[in-house]
Amino acid sequence: MKRRERTRHLIELGGLVVKAGLVDLTDDDRATIYGAFLAVADRLRGEERGNALALWQRKGKRAFEAEAEAKAGTENATGQA
Repeated sequence: MKRRERTRHLIELGGLVVKAGLVDLTDDDRATIYGAFLAVADRLRGEERGNALALWQRKGKRAFEAEAEAKAGTENATGQA
């Protein structure tokens, strides 16, 4: 991956951390956020990997869809396209 692409990728991943509310919920404690990620990684290494991935994927898709619907509703209410 080229440097610019990698940088963009990392920025997008950081945006997901913020979007999920982890920064505010942990008072921006990097050790806590990292620990949470390690717990997720442990779960993905276990026997419940498939179930966890399916659950988290559904939840993430719903959240993205709800955000898009809310944004579209706001734009329609303000007359923006």
